[in-house]
Amino acid sequence: MEFLDYTTLRVIWWVLLGVLLIGFAVTDGFDMGVAALLPLVAKTETEKRVAINTVGPVWEGNQVWLILGGGAIFAAWPTLYAVSFSGFYFAMFLALVALILRPVAFKFRSKRECPKWRATWDAALVVGGLVPALIFGVAVGNVLLGVPFRFDDSLRIFYDGGLLGLLNPFALVTGVLSVLMLAVHGALWLGLKASGPVRARAGVLALWMMPLAIMLFIALGVVVHGWLPGYVITSEIVTDGPSNPLLKEAVAVTGGWATNFDTYPLFWLAPAVGVGGLVVAWLALIMKVDWVAFVGSKLSIGGIITTVGLSMFPFILPSSIDPSASLTVWDSSSSELTLLIMLVATLIFMPLILAYTAWVFKVLFGRVTEAYVEDNPHTLY
Repeated sequence: MEFLDYTTLRVIWWVLLGVLLIGFAVTDGFDMGVAALLPLVAKTETEKRVAINTVGPVWEGNQVWLILGGGAIFAAWPTLYAVSFSGFYFAMFLALVALILRPVAFKFRSKRECPKWRATWDAALVVGGLVPALIFGVAVGNVLLGVPFRFDDSLRIFYDGGLLGLLNPFALVTGVLSVLMLAVHGALWLGLKASGPVRARAGVLALWMMPLAIMLFIALGVVVHGWLPGYVITSEIVTDGPSNPLLKEAVAVTGGWATNFDTYPLFWLAPAVGVGGLVVAWLALIMKVDWVAFVGSKLSIGGIITTVGLSMFPFILPSSIDPSASLTVWDSSSSELTLLIMLVATLIFMPLILAYTAWVFKVLFGRVTEAYVEDNPHTLY
């Protein structure tokens, strides 16, 4: 396999990392969106059960993508794992607590018929959907800004930031975009799977949220490419060298994240898909073609995440206090042999996961109705 040299393997795993992030956002994203929108789309107990049971059979499987993403970062990008999971420790802790609340709420809300009991777990569901969506978006915003970490001569990591430092205006706005993006996805999922008032309210919310998401994405794109400091490597780029971030030199320059789009005009397809997917979804929703609207939302999520990745390439995690210590595709990966073995395993198991996921969604195809949940009070959430 001579064609799979170290440089190629690093690029492949950079692409696979993006695929896993998109897979998580596309699948578990509509779970979080539905949970976050629960008080707005469902008013009665039956309506709440309709909304909850649209995601009830699939939310556990959808979280596999988050586990796969974390595992891929740990194995393929160990330095990235060490810096990000230690630097974002408290933010990750909050996100995980919220994610843990969600399955507990799913399991416990139906154990008692007490309205206060169920209202408490409904609130936990909202937290479990809203908080992770916000935190993941805030994390992306801070990655674009640069994270305050550095290395000493022995490659020991020092993180000079804190939780409050992550809550800067730019990152909070990216967090709002993340919430809007996943809320739209959840609303369109309800349009595809729910019925009655839940479906109608979700459609109205989606029609209002999609233009807001488009405008916010474009505005953030203008800020990132025009005014935000981006990072550029100023030394010779060695793509197949050792994984040592200190062997290069880099600087932060205004508009630096636009460099790749100037060099490779084809990259503009990513933001075009990000905007175009929402436009298609909006038009399809008006024409009541629910499956097209949901596919448009998927494409938009993929386009938005891909836009961030292409803007930053080859950077994965830039350092705001020492740009030369920034982590890139070329200097923060595992060994060539490790990447190759993992790629072989991925080529075997990823198709199985995709096939199983497709089969599950095919089996569970169909709408959840109020009559259905009322007729199954003990077997559904």
